[in-house]
Order: sequence, then C-alpha cells, then structure tokens
Amino acid sequence: MAATPDPAEVLSVSALNRLAKANLEMAFPAVWVSGEITKLTRAASGHAYLTLKDESAAINTTIWKSALSRIKFDFKLGMEVLVRGKLSIYEGRGEYQLNVDQLLPKGIGALDLAFQQLKEKLEGKGYFDPRHKQPLPRFPRSIALVTSPSGAAIRDMLEILARRWPVAQVLVVPVRVQGEGAANEIAAAIRQLNQLQLAGSIRIETMIVGRGGGSIEDLWAFNEEVVADAIFASRIPVISAVGHEIDVTISDLVADHRALTPSHAITDLTPDRDELNAALGELGNRLLERLTRRIEMARQRLDSLADRRAFRSPLDRIRDGERRLDEWDTRLQRAGVNRIDKGKLQLAALSSRLESLSPLGVLARGYSLTQNSAGQVIRSKIHVSPGELITTRLADGTITSRVEQTE
Repeated sequence: MAATPDPAEVLSVSALNRLAKANLEMAFPAVWVSGEITKLTRAASGHAYLTLKDESAAINTTIWKSALSRIKFDFKLGMEVLVRGKLSIYEGRGEYQLNVDQLLPKGIGALDLAFQQLKEKLEGKGYFDPRHKQPLPRFPRSIALVTSPSGAAIRDMLEILARRWPVAQVLVVPVRVQGEGAANEIAAAIRQLNQLQLAGSIRIETMIVGRGGGSIEDLWAFNEEVVADAIFASRIPVISAVGHEIDVTISDLVADHRALTPSHAITDLTPDRDELNAALGELGNRLLERLTRRIEMARQRLDSLADRRAFRSPLDRIRDGERRLDEWDTRLQRAGVNRIDKGKLQLAALSSRLESLSPLGVLARGYSLTQNSAGQVIRSKIHVSPGELITTRLADGTITSRVEQTE
C-alpha cells in the first residue's frame, strides 16, 4: 500500500499551475517561433488570440492590446509569420501558450508588407486618382509648413524661400514627425489648417507636409492611414516632401504634388525671384522695342499721308467738286429746257391728232349725231319706232324730235 503523502507536499491545481508558469517563464524569457496562422480571434477588449501550426504541432498564442497596436500590417488566416514572445501557462485552465510581443510576416519586412497593404486599400478607394489632385498656385502668397520646428528640413526650406520668393507669408505648424503619436499630430495639423481656412481665420494657399531623410521606421508616420485620410480630405493643396528622392511614402501618393525633398518642395512651388525679374526685364525690353517699331511705322504712314494732295491743299478737292457741281447744274438745266420744248411739240402734235379725231370736230363740219330715247346712236331705221322721241346733237346744241314714220 502506497504511503500517504505529507499534506505539506500536496499542491493545489492553482499552485501547480502557478509554479509551472513561473518556471516556464524563467526558462523561456523570449523565443522566436515560426508557423502558420490557423485560427484567429480579435476580441472586443482589443486583444488577439491565434493558433500557430506547423506540420505536426500547434500552439495557442495571445497578443495583448498593447503589443497589437505596434503591429503595422494586417495579419490574416493562412499567413506564415515569425513571432517573438514569452512562454507561459494560463493558470485558469492550465493551458500552455505563447504571449507575443512582436509579429513579423515571413519572407518580407513587416513595414514593407504594411505599406503594400495600405497602398492597395487606398488605391481601391481612389486616393491616388489624378482627378482628385488640386493645382498649385503659380505665385503663392501664403504657405504653411507642417513639419518639425527643430529639423534641418525647415531651415533649408526657409532659407530657400527667403532667397527665391520672400514675398510669401509663412506659417510654421510644429509637429512631431516620427515616433508614437506623430501621425496623429500631422493629421490633426492638416485638419486644423483646413478648419481655420474654412472659418476665415487664416488664408493659406498651399501647405508643405514632410521632413528630412531617415530610415523607413523614421518616415513611417507618413505611411499611416490617418495622415492619408487628412491629406485626401484637405481643401488646401498639399505638397508631400518626405525624405530623399528614393523614399516614397503613402503621403507622397495621396498628396496633390510630391516633392523629391523638402528643398525641392520650395523650388517646385515658388518662382525664382531673380529669374522672374530677368524675364520681366526681357519682356519689358521686347515690349518697348515693339512699341518703338509701331510708333516709327505710324510716323512713316503719317508722313506719307501728309504728302498727299488732299492734305497739302485740302480746298482744291472742294473747289474741284464745286466746279463739277456747276457743270452738272448747267447740263441739267439745259437738258430740262430741251425736255420741256420737246414735250410741248409732242403735246401739240397729239392735240392736233385728237382734235381731228374728236366727234365735235366732225359736227363742226356739218355733221350731226342722233340718239334714241335710250341714248343709243341711231345708225339704222330699225333703231327707232314711230312716235319715239329722238335727240339730234349739232356742233352748237341739240334738237329733240318725234318720229312720224320711217322709210
């Protein structure tokens, strides 16, 4: 029969799990594990629970909310990952698990994957569409610089601006450009500038958002979705000037204009004062030359006109016209008299012809015209009846008769 254990040596389940947890965590303070995500649960508390599996085994894994916020990419079921964490035991059920504080995609950098995932997401939402790009002002009078107030980038921009285009007013909006919370500060500054512009408190024609060079981790604030949302929603044109020429960030793709560096942002935005003055001087000289040529041409034309007879002796033209009018008047009067005389002759001839054809002329020669009571001219005896009154017209009067008989 087995000996009864000493009560002092008997452990409760809780004590055993607690002891195992302490020993396990002490033996494995941090380990890297690779595997495939086969189960994934995102709790309302902000924690994530997943199962990692290889060809023959699986392990439960927990990512607490604090660690989850540091993971930049979106991990999914079926993804091969590398995780770093501490081995532990969940005392409540005595389950063996891995508490993760770092998670990386296998075969590609976490930030590279996060960049590609966000790029695809925003491209699908139309954030990069050229139709949404706003034009930059040609001669900006007011510029906002959203950047670190202590970096080399702002000094370079202000120096170049003072040399190229000192007439512009500059508003510096200081923000952190790297580290925890930097992205939220940048986005808040962009939104605030737009709100003040909308309220009429300030007048900003464009803003430059950026910083100098650095590693991908240093520039990561400009790859955050919150910054992309603020730039896309901005009604003030935004120039993204982040890092060096080889650095491409999400803010570069969303902004209305991408500058290769902060210094290039100023040269892209502003005209060069000296070049502009030189161009204006050249235009002035060309304008003066053209005006001088036009004046000379006008003077030559005026001289040519002054040499014409009409300008040298203006009354000659009038006197020539008067003489022509007198000639036309004489000719018209002569033609009028001739016309009247000719008309008189024609009238006399027509009157003579009419007189010869007039019935009164015939009557004057001894003839008469007899009409019956109906006024009809009697040309035959059949046109009258005995007893009918008839009228005979003579040259000097009429005779009324009654028909006695016809023969």
